[in-house]
Order: sequence, then C-alpha cells, then structure tokens
Amino acid sequence: MPQHLLDNIVWHALSGAQRRFSAGTDTARRYATGFSPIVGFADQERPDFKALRPFCEAGEHFYCDGWSGKAPPGWHIEAETTMFKMVWEGELPPADEAPEAVPLGAAHATQALELATLTRPGPFGPRTVELGEYFGIFEDGRLIAMAGERMAAGPLREISGVCTHPDCQGRGWARRLMLKLLRRQMRRGETPFLHVMSDNHAAHGLYQRMGFKDWKESVVRVVAPAR
Repeated sequence: MPQHLLDNIVWHALSGAQRRFSAGTDTARRYATGFSPIVGFADQERPDFKALRPFCEAGEHFYCDGWSGKAPPGWHIEAETTMFKMVWEGELPPADEAPEAVPLGAAHATQALELATLTRPGPFGPRTVELGEYFGIFEDGRLIAMAGERMAAGPLREISGVCTHPDCQGRGWARRLMLKLLRRQMRRGETPFLHVMSDNHAAHGLYQRMGFKDWKESVVRVVAPAR
C-alpha cells in the first residue's frame, strides 16, 4: 500500500494526476471552480492558506482533510468532524453487477448535481463527473442512483458520489454500482479506496461488509475565506 499517498491523498491528486483539474501553487492547491470544492496542501500540519487565497473567491466553501488548529488569518472554520479513509481488500467482483447503468457525462451534469445536492454524498460540483468514470441508474428519465470516481494518485482510485434518491433506496443500487466500479478499477490494476463520514454508520458498515477496511480516521473541516 502506498501509505504516503493515501495519508495526504488530496494533495497527491491535485499536484499529480489531476493537476489539470486544479489551481494553486507548489504548496497549496484546490480543485478548479466547478469541480468538487476540496483543497489540499503539501504540508498538512502547516497548511499554506496564504498561498491558496488568491485562487479562492469570497463565498466559496472548501473541504480540508487532515488539518487541525486555529483558523488562519482571513479564513473561517465553518464545520468540523471526522471521516474514515477505507481501502478495498476484497476479491475481484466476478461479474458486472449493474450492466444497465449508463455512463454519465456533461449532458447529465445537472441531474447528477441535483441528486448529490439532495442526498449529500460529499463535496460535489457540476463538473465532478469529469474526474473519472461515473455511472447512473435512470427510471423514467430520472437519475435515481449514481456512483463514480473522484481522486486519483499513483495506483489509488477513489470511489465517490455514491448516492440513491430517497424514493428509491433499499433496492441495492449503491452496492451494485460500487461493485461495477470496483471490478473496472481492479481490472485496470488500481487500488480502490473511499471516504466516509465517521457518523454515517450505515454506509460505513456497508463498506466494511463489502470488503473495505479502515485505513485511518482523520479530521475533516469546511473552511471559507473571509468576505
């Protein structure tokens, strides 16, 4: 397991494989406007918020992983909790569990954002579906479930945006879409991982039963530049 990558996965994604989707400096970067509102720092313990500030607008809100301490000058801490980083240790799924799933692209961005806004699977933007493969389930033209890929660094590939419309829960769509992605990632030689909020016990338990193992519990904050 490339431990150094997962411990600061946001930075390694934004400064490496996904640099073209980001903005910032050699010490601080963010996903570009329109993508998931997440920031990363080369030094998690001493994040360079001053370097990041020129790339952020007043009114924006960002998720920040692995940092604790007082708010830096010109920034506010709006929320704080913890989350688990989980790594897949299961076997290769033997078959595609969701062959009917539709690949999502720019044409589906509005519906994907609406579903994510309703269900709150994590930070999501109108262009997040461009970060990797996203698949959705449609019913009568309405997107009712989706899952996709967000961060990438080295062999690590994140499963993210897993959500189901409240009217359609209990049908197993989240698990089936995740297994579809897991199979595709593993056949590419990638190591799947994900994030889940510590207080989301139902999702955490599901992921454990599927074959994900806890790697680390870390602080996650929502921060915003001062107006």
